[in-house]
Order: sequence, then structure tokens, then C-alpha cells
Amino acid sequence: MAEIVVALDVSSEDEALHLIDRLPDLRWAKIGPMLFLRAGTAVIKALKDRGVKVFLDLKWYDIPSAVSGAVEAALELGVDLATVHALGGAEMLRVAAKAKGSMRLAAVTVLTSYTPESFSEAVGRNTIELHREVSRLARVAVTSGIGAVVVSPWELGTMRSAVPKGTWLVVPGIRSPGAEIGDQRRTADPRSAAEAGATHLVIGRPIVRSDQPGVVYQQICETIG
Repeated sequence: MAEIVVALDVSSEDEALHLIDRLPDLRWAKIGPMLFLRAGTAVIKALKDRGVKVFLDLKWYDIPSAVSGAVEAALELGVDLATVHALGGAEMLRVAAKAKGSMRLAAVTVLTSYTPESFSEAVGRNTIELHREVSRLARVAVTSGIGAVVVSPWELGTMRSAVPKGTWLVVPGIRSPGAEIGDQRRTADPRSAAEAGATHLVIGRPIVRSDQPGVVYQQICETIG
């Protein structure tokens, strides 16, 4: 069964912990740039103290030595999973993998907010087939020693041939059927993504913005179970 990772897209540590305390069975939580910059490293410790695994999603994309240092710092903080960007290239990914210790790294491929047209415009190329680009970046990542990739639900079908068995497939862009997709473009419902091979479903708004987050969380667990 796919693991559910709740994205703590909130503005403070107090909000994050209040939400976590309403999800007693939660195993994974994601900290993104907004919460990390406002709450700092203390929120990582607070989650770990509650027995929750931490996914630090800062998408490092820098010169190899800078990324290596960031990975080492995350390991020291007890982070369980952190993101690097596959577009950083093989050398950056290799030094990150060397520095990760017991922590797992996930390589971001193409953000879920991109369409083929907008991604092609961003990189200055003719219209790109995103499933091919995602597969290419995933292969670069795993051959560089990265054990997980971040892909949209739309590319899950191509991952079976792109990465070795056992590679974590971390999938954002999860929405309930008929829900507002916001600024994400390549989305799917939890059951479809799980059945397509996702190992970890990153879910934020459907849970975080609900008046009954615990109920929604349990419903999603039952849907994919």
C-alpha cells in the first residue's frame, strides 16, 4: 500500500503541530519552504518527537559542494527524506547521494505545475513529451545513486521501465475526484495514483484545508487500502 505524506502547507509550527495532533495515525509529514523558513529546524524536531517521519522538500539545486553540505545538515537533523533537483545533473546528484548516510533522497523531475508547453518554454526547446523527459531525469537520478524520484501521477506508467524495482515513487498532485486542482496541472485521485505504482502520495490541500482533516485522512487511507 502507498504511504500517505501530509504536506504541512501552513504558516507556523503551532498550525503544523495542531494539524498533526488531529492525525494520530500519521506516519509521514512534508515540510516545504514556507513552513521551514517560518518555523526553522525546531519543527523537524517537534515532528520527530511525535514519531512522525520527516520529508524535507526544499528541492536543492546548486553547485555540488553546496548541495552536499545541505544534505549533511539534513541528515544531522534527523530528516528521513529530502529532495534534490534532477536538473542539477549527475555530478551534483552523486555527491548528494554520497553525503546522505541513512537518509533517503528523492530527485524532483518535472514539477506538477508544468504542462508540455510551459515546460518547453521554460527550457527553450520545442514542445517536449513530458513522460520522456521525466523518464530521462529519473534514469540520471537512479544511476547517480538516488533511491527515489518525484513524478506526477501522469508519468507513473513509464516509471516501471525507467527505474529499478524498489525505487520510491513520490507523487504530488493528488486531488479528490472533482476537487479544485489549483496551480497543479498533472493530477490524479489517490486510488488511481496508488494503483499506478506510487509508493508515497503527497497530499496537502484536501487534508490541510478540511474542517475535519482526520476524517479526510482516514477516508483516503481506506480508498487506497
